Amino acid sequence: MKLFQPKLVLKMKKTFALLFLALLVASALQAQSKKQKRKRDKDKIENKYGLHLENSEVFSKSFTGFALFDAEQQQMLYEYNADKYFTPASNTKILTFYTCLRTLGDSIPALRYQRQGDLMVFWGTGDPSFLNPHLQQNSLVFDFLKNIKEQLYFSAANFRDQRYGDGWMWGDYSYSYQAEKSPFPVYSNVAHFRLNDTTRNVEVQPPFLKNYLRQDTAQRYGDYIGRVEFDNQFTLNSSIPNGRDTEWHVPYRYTPGFVAEILTDTLKRPVHVIEGKLMPPADAGLIYSLAADSLYRLMMQESDNFIAEQLLLVCSGLKFGSMNSAKMIDFSLTNYLDDLPDKPQWVDGSGLSRYNLFTPRTLVALLNKIYQTVPRSRLFNIFPAGGVSGTLQYNYRNGNAPYVFAKTGTLRNNHCLSGYLLTKKGKLLIFSFMHNNFMSGASAMRKEMEKILRGVYEEN
Repeated sequence: MKLFQPKLVLKMKKTFALLFLALLVASALQAQSKKQKRKRDKDKIENKYGLHLENSEVFSKSFTGFALFDAEQQQMLYEYNADKYFTPASNTKILTFYTCLRTLGDSIPALRYQRQGDLMVFWGTGDPSFLNPHLQQNSLVFDFLKNIKEQLYFSAANFRDQRYGDGWMWGDYSYSYQAEKSPFPVYSNVAHFRLNDTTRNVEVQPPFLKNYLRQDTAQRYGDYIGRVEFDNQFTLNSSIPNGRDTEWHVPYRYTPGFVAEILTDTLKRPVHVIEGKLMPPADAGLIYSLAADSLYRLMMQESDNFIAEQLLLVCSGLKFGSMNSAKMIDFSLTNYLDDLPDKPQWVDGSGLSRYNLFTPRTLVALLNKIYQTVPRSRLFNIFPAGGVSGTLQYNYRNGNAPYVFAKTGTLRNNHCLSGYLLTKKGKLLIFSFMHNNFMSGASAMRKEMEKILRGVYEEN
């Protein structure tokens, strides 16, 4: 006996087909409904905040991305190319800042040391603050090196890095924004020159570098102060115009021997170099220098590349006992930043490299993590404040009540701004604005961004 008659089987097949078709139609209608709702929500947000980015004549000349996040409701409000990758420039320092927050304490370790008979061996930690003209000085390290009775020997064995980050412009070796990385920076690894127009004398810090300065009558360098790439021979262009005091800041070439020479001149006592692989032992003494926030402010507000690179080395030294930026970046990506929406391609501490690639929504997620970690008063004191401090001093003005606290990032043909926006009604939003590949200057981008962010401020 047959369980199913042919007509019955055919009828069941038709029924299942109709049910399947009905499910497909229902699913398509549901998807269409969700799509329409997303569009209505997007239109509502766009109209409320004036976020018609695709209609901007300025942004049409660039590749633009934007993300806006409600920090109180913990929800994304608006995205425009937010999942696309951009060159972040100095927005990279936000990742460095978070890595420092997770790795360093309240103060920066400055020096490791160990007595060996009548010798005092010391190692740098990467701390960039020693005799840095941009930072208030703490005399602890200077006094220790100046007054210790033993003979001083410097070891650079714990520095396992190269002078530049991947993707840096090697031809920019003579510009102060690209000072070399090193284990024991002195004077921010930069020679500081000042021409007194009255006396026509050149003043130099550190002073002994005046012995390395020559007149360049052939004017081989486009700038008034030039330097041989792999040597510390500086040249002064003889065609410097009269009528004003002039300053130049030129990185010097780092070698352990040159650091010892600078310290010998500065401390007024001999400093020698230990060659070889003598690493600091586990029980080596440790001296701290400045409060960490003083370096974070300089890094974030003035976008100091050197501070960013060196702080990453300090983190590496604490984690691994040796200084290597790439190793610390890998550790941070794996242990601190593994929950971001889109994995960053992160290669240096400062953002000088164009190899860095981040998405706007990843930067917003990171800024949210920072906001969950750092009290608002401290955080807003570290980031540039619109109309008040750092790289935002002349933008986003709002009297004495700044509403934007954000990190800028600028390379040629690229400009980004990511941070916090405190609305007129006191609501905190997190945003990331990223622009790449525009041919005009960044000024037009800044004005258009300010117009849009001002609208967001006013509507809340």
